[in-house]
Amino acid sequence: MSPDLWSLYGLMLRSRLFEEAIARFWHDGLISGEMHLGTGEEAINAGIISQLSEGDAMALDHRGTGPLIMRGIEPVLILRELLGQPGGLCRGMGGHMHLFSKEYLAASSGIVGSEGPAALGFAIAAQYLRPGTIAVAFFGDAAINQGMLMESMNLAEVWHLPVLFVCKDDGWGITTSSERMTGGGLKARALGLGLPAFEVDGCNLSEVWQVSRSAIEYTRSGQGPSFLHARCVHLEGHFLGYQMIRLVRDPIQELPRIAGPLTRSLVQPRGAPMGERLAGLKMVLAAVIATLRDPRRDPMNDPLKRTHGILHSDPARLQELEDQVEQEVFNVLSSVSAEVS
Repeated sequence: MSPDLWSLYGLMLRSRLFEEAIARFWHDGLISGEMHLGTGEEAINAGIISQLSEGDAMALDHRGTGPLIMRGIEPVLILRELLGQPGGLCRGMGGHMHLFSKEYLAASSGIVGSEGPAALGFAIAAQYLRPGTIAVAFFGDAAINQGMLMESMNLAEVWHLPVLFVCKDDGWGITTSSERMTGGGLKARALGLGLPAFEVDGCNLSEVWQVSRSAIEYTRSGQGPSFLHARCVHLEGHFLGYQMIRLVRDPIQELPRIAGPLTRSLVQPRGAPMGERLAGLKMVLAAVIATLRDPRRDPMNDPLKRTHGILHSDPARLQELEDQVEQEVFNVLSSVSAEVS
């Protein structure tokens, strides 16, 4: 069986355009606080969520907007929530990191690793109330170093709970490389706890759909939890306004902001020895150089561009689909913008 790339691309595009609109609202100062987008995760979300059935549950991290839209929650409710309006999904009280829907059995949280315990609760309820349904936990690679997530994976295996654990691995924990803080392989950890573990290129929509299908079938059939390790690239970094991303996109404006303080620190008569200062400067420059080779520049790391390239063999149908989705998102934005103004 093969995935319907057209419908999946529609889900991905709707999520991408909506989150890009959220970014504009945020930059205009209409959304307060940090903003964590899921741009770059669309193939993972679409490939899995498109295979969920009624009664399946989702435990989401702080990048829950895209998955909720793909699951079918009204985008107007989400946007109102992000703007803090009483008519929002959670009456304007949750914000973008704490989105909940009782109707769709979906809950997101900004607490790193909390997706594990939440998914266990959904799965225990599923065993008693909705046999044959599953819970899916979505989390980043840094979350797997949180004890409660590892404990959740262990308990899911011991109790034979229907949970699919999905690790969206972008190789970073905010600004720290995962290689510097995670011991061993993520797949090996899951295998060590007894879970069957699958690995996938999270930017390849077809591969995500096919591999996650096997994991979902395993868990839904009552054989216990499973683990999916999907590599991806967060196109906006950890959050909107991430300085290293700004440096890549506008080096002329951003470099002086970095070079000025570094130069002043080197010429200060007091402070750390010169050797330590030079070592710090070398570390910063290495980070800047690494950013200039940023994987976000590679179109193969953008799941929408990769899928668009496949579907471009039928340009008329592709244009019609994109126009339709763009109009849908425009209608949502126009409706909420009118309320704000």
